[in-house]
Amino acid sequence: MSEAPVSVAILVFPETSASVVYGMLDLFRSAGRDWGVVTEGRPGPELMRPWLVARETGVLEICNGARLSPDYSLKACPPADIVCVPEVNLPPETPLAGRFAPEIAWLNACHADGTLLATACSGAMLLAEAGLLDGCEATTHWAWCQALAERFPRVRVRPQRALVVSGMGQRLVMAGGGSSWMDLALYLIARSVGIEAAMQVARVNLIDWHHVGQQPFARLASTRQVEDAVIARCQVWIAGHYAEPNPVSAMVGLSGLAERTFKRRFRQATGMAPLEYVHALRLEEAKQMLETGDMPIEAIANEVGYEDAGYFSRLFRRQVGLTPGQYRRRFGVLRQALASAGTA
Repeated sequence: MSEAPVSVAILVFPETSASVVYGMLDLFRSAGRDWGVVTEGRPGPELMRPWLVARETGVLEICNGARLSPDYSLKACPPADIVCVPEVNLPPETPLAGRFAPEIAWLNACHADGTLLATACSGAMLLAEAGLLDGCEATTHWAWCQALAERFPRVRVRPQRALVVSGMGQRLVMAGGGSSWMDLALYLIARSVGIEAAMQVARVNLIDWHHVGQQPFARLASTRQVEDAVIARCQVWIAGHYAEPNPVSAMVGLSGLAERTFKRRFRQATGMAPLEYVHALRLEEAKQMLETGDMPIEAIANEVGYEDAGYFSRLFRRQVGLTPGQYRRRFGVLRQALASAGTA
């Protein structure tokens, strides 16, 4: 029997923005599900189940006039594995004492029950108001760091750190300002369901710590299984033999078709020429190797089927938009960051 999805309650209130609330919800929903959609044409397993919780149910108007409908009230919310607190979209000098009393009481109760509490941006102020950060390291949006330090002198504010994991059992997680809610969501996915799931979400949703566009991911959809049974059989075979010499000739032989017919049907079914498809598979494997290890680029080229490392590097750059070295620096760092965070 499969394990139940990790439950995530996203706390909402009038002083937050829809982009953070729904952005986190979308990334949590993406975990497990969307990689299968992109690579196989069907959803993968649901790994995380997020919902919205507010002081009361009904339509709630938040920043910029956006409206949302929470799934649960604070009193009726079922237990969650993780609680996420979005930013408090107010000027840093705004007094918060008493403003979020029901939410803070609920956060304290969740923490006492062993729930992991995670905040994005200035949401850390609610943990401080709850007294949960006393004696702990913390971070928040750069504009709120001084306010946090002055109002709560027992909190050890770390303004230079983008992500802080603190408290008993490492159950208090805080991300800094701006779009760091994406980094927070990836960390929570890595910690709760695995690094690979987080990397898949990063690829599908084009997250590279906010540097890379969609080109490195654009060809993934072209490798999914097709309905043509003959071509599908060749796809299954090439998935395990792409590094072999002359793989296209081998697929022609496996298909039993004339070479010209095979190439026509293959392109019709996949949208790619057979050799183009082989290159796509090889490059996807090379990406995985670049992310996960320190094998020399020449060795990776040989491992995935290229005797000429120079040709491999030129092809990689042409198709991915980055050199192998650039790809390793960007996505290898991301994977390592998630691995380190996941064991914190």
